[in-house]
Amino acid sequence: MGQKAPFPMSSDACDSKGSGKVSPARMRQQRFGNVSCVRQSLFSESLGMPFKLIGKERSKTNEGRKMNSCILETRGLVKRFGRGSREQTAVDGVSLHVEEGKVYGLLGPNGAGKSTTLKMITGMLRPSEGQILFEQRPWQRNDLYRIGSLVEQPPLYPNLTARENMRVRTTMLGLPDERIDEVLSTVGLADTGTKRADRFSMGMKQRLGIALALLTQPKLLILDEPTNGLDPIGIEELRIIIREFPKHGITVLLSSHILNEVQQTADSVGIIVNGRLAYEGALQKEQDLEALFMEVCRNGDAR
Repeated sequence: MGQKAPFPMSSDACDSKGSGKVSPARMRQQRFGNVSCVRQSLFSESLGMPFKLIGKERSKTNEGRKMNSCILETRGLVKRFGRGSREQTAVDGVSLHVEEGKVYGLLGPNGAGKSTTLKMITGMLRPSEGQILFEQRPWQRNDLYRIGSLVEQPPLYPNLTARENMRVRTTMLGLPDERIDEVLSTVGLADTGTKRADRFSMGMKQRLGIALALLTQPKLLILDEPTNGLDPIGIEELRIIIREFPKHGITVLLSSHILNEVQQTADSVGIIVNGRLAYEGALQKEQDLEALFMEVCRNGDAR
């Protein structure tokens, strides 16, 4: 089971070994500001063991396990709005660790800072403080070609068909049209024909938005509340699609307040309360996510 995080996690949360000792190489990295997310022990999925360090406490590790890297890491991420007496901190020292080839669920009450955090990762907002690492190096705007995202509403032209919406994007990005049929097939929209996007169901619009995000063949896909407004059938269809992405080399970071869906979709979760990361850990197979969420939120409110 994961650990509670009374303070943002330290920058050595992806240390390559669980011995608790700092190697000379690691000391050199810390001294000279090496921002690489060092490989860490990956626990057997069947055991559902945690894989992160929370605060100064290490999760239990075994040497000799398969090593995996963080495709995305944030270090002490802060976002403030306003100035002077009107200044408000929406995100306060959030340090996320998203493991490559997994689905990561970002949870939290309304207004906790989930969407603000995702907007900073996708370049829609500039962080006030902190650092974002993508593929073990500082985030750059060019990385957005390898980070697909669907934040808020899908960016669709309502008077165009699914294929026409896709062609607008491929033309803008200079991508071959062959990607259109491939991606539409991936999200189950290959047979929509001449039907315009304004006649799509909410679930179809969400899937078309995801298809647009997949055009550049991203290594990381970020989805902000992707199941909002969907009926049970649409939610199930989207869940199946999301679970398939890691099999094709796409890591998924999604935010949601529907705990049951995250339980069925995510490999690990982070819980943000009042702008701070209060919990991060792997999901146990039989874990009661709702009970965990409520406990973390109550404790987070108490701080």
